[in-house]
Amino acid sequence: MNAPGTRIADFIPPAVRARLKDLRLTSRRAVGLQGLGLHHSRSRGAGLEFAQYRAYEPGDELRQIDWKLYARSDRFFVREAERESPLAAWLLIDASASMAQEDKARPGWSRLSAAKGLAACIAELALRQGDRFGLVALREDGVRLLAPGAGLRQRDRFLLELHGLEARGQWPSPEKLRPLWERIGAGDLVVLLSDGFDEGSIDVMTRLAAARREVLTVRILTAEERDFPFNGGHRFHDPETGEELLGDGAAMRAEFLARFTQARRELDARLDASGIRHAEYVLDQPLDLPLRRLFGARDAAEYA
Repeated sequence: MNAPGTRIADFIPPAVRARLKDLRLTSRRAVGLQGLGLHHSRSRGAGLEFAQYRAYEPGDELRQIDWKLYARSDRFFVREAERESPLAAWLLIDASASMAQEDKARPGWSRLSAAKGLAACIAELALRQGDRFGLVALREDGVRLLAPGAGLRQRDRFLLELHGLEARGQWPSPEKLRPLWERIGAGDLVVLLSDGFDEGSIDVMTRLAAARREVLTVRILTAEERDFPFNGGHRFHDPETGEELLGDGAAMRAEFLARFTQARRELDARLDASGIRHAEYVLDQPLDLPLRRLFGARDAAEYA
């Protein structure tokens, strides 16, 4: 049951959620490890091979309680087992002011809306696989962190964090990013959801990748950035710096599109050089398209 005021459907359209059944959250760093599933370790969980007992804690599933032991001891104990899927997925969301941008053709659907939807999709994949998932919101006023966890209660906490997240300010300063280096561990999967061009966000990705964390990113663009459909006099506004530029849309179109395309190519080259998998999402596309591209679905072209 979801927490009050939060529903999966608030972030994931039903048609998209139905298509998620065809996707699997995978980690390249886990490939080749011994075990039964997509990624494995000797971590504890509700798996196949008995490991040990521990005292019952609120939130544990009733099916894990050993009722025979309860009958003998009059205390609740949970059977822990070696389990599949030890992956911890960190969803990093850029919550700076530029993420509030949206297209006039679809008011109310901003970059941040898309980032929340993508994060909810990935959390849903992790939940189905028994993996842990957590959230980091990155904004000028600091880093808000929900440590990775598993299960429905974790999903409720995750959705509540998404529900309250708003875009404002600039990218956080380096000293405010310390929790990232302290909490994201070796073998963890990191997915950054951002417009992607801030040097601070690029530095975070490349630094984590250099520290042998597996890093993926989805670059979220507006359709207006992709198409530059403006005609006549137009006021262009930078939401983070407040700077404004007046110009004729039609006269600026060719130069803007050429420079924007080149900037994307250069950024992709930098990410490739660091071993960072990346995909691009435009606000008028199906929400699951970049996930299909990142996780190798053969039918990604059908949604392009």
